[in-house]
Amino acid sequence: MSHRPTVDEIAAFLSDLKALCTIGGSPVELADRKADLLERISDTMPDDQEAADVAHAARAAADEARER
Repeated sequence: MSHRPTVDEIAAFLSDLKALCTIGGSPVELADRKADLLERISDTMPDDQEAADVAHAARAAADEARER
């Protein structure tokens, strides 16, 4: 089972998201990182269906972005 994301990992993701919004760039890698973080959070909460649904939607969106 994967480990819960650290505060530093989440902070780095949010910093990169801010940079993407202000200076531009490709959102594909960021979408994949977001999905990974949400999947890891969901893995630590196996009884939380909403967390699983959010992680699944994020992974689907990342996969779709990669295919474009």
